[in-house]
Amino acid sequence: MRMLIEAFTNAFAQLSDKAVLRVLIKSMLITLLVFVVKGVGLYFGLIWMGTSFKVDTGSGFAEAAAAVIITGLAFWFLFRVVAVAVLHFFADEVVAAVEAKHFPELVDQAKPLPFRRDLRNSMKGMGRTIGVHILALPVAGILLITGVGPALLFLIINAWLLGRELTEMAWLRHCEGEEDGNPVPQHHRMMLGGIVAGIMVIPFANLLAPVVGAAAGTHLSHRAMLAKRAEANESVDEGNAA
Repeated sequence: MRMLIEAFTNAFAQLSDKAVLRVLIKSMLITLLVFVVKGVGLYFGLIWMGTSFKVDTGSGFAEAAAAVIITGLAFWFLFRVVAVAVLHFFADEVVAAVEAKHFPELVDQAKPLPFRRDLRNSMKGMGRTIGVHILALPVAGILLITGVGPALLFLIINAWLLGRELTEMAWLRHCEGEEDGNPVPQHHRMMLGGIVAGIMVIPFANLLAPVVGAAAGTHLSHRAMLAKRAEANESVDEGNAA
């Protein structure tokens, strides 16, 4: 737990770094722009439907109101998916900033991901998130009788998904092809994802959550890598001593 607290403390403290702040602004603006474009597209789509079916809605106020409401709901439910997908394209900058400040011994070993790989990871993460949530819907429907069951179910799901994605952003720069060898223990990933998922439901704070989560995930990934390396070196030393 102490490792997790230190990871988030360092992540929030580094928000003032120019490199991290630049990523925060870029990812936040692009994420918001995605929803604005969707809202505008929805508005004109509703106008077109009204004209096609000869439905008189007056000055277009009804379409505008519907577009605002639907976009607002989409922002509430899909912000996490879009924000993390966008962050994938700038994750290297966050990870590199954390490495330079806290893990200089690992900087030379990092291999920045090409755009094509970032795009693939982003699409894979988005697809995994949407797919898992769709599969969970029948279970959530059954749990409705408990009142809080669906909320707890989706919190657990998002904790797992976010914990995986936010630690892999750093791990993939060092994995040397072993993408499935994430060194961060599962319970640390779940706690990381759960905290970030909780921040994402808080207005305004949710805009910071992806970048803070990526920075905290980098701390956890690098500490796990260093611990794994130390264990390997210790085993070698014991073998030599024997």
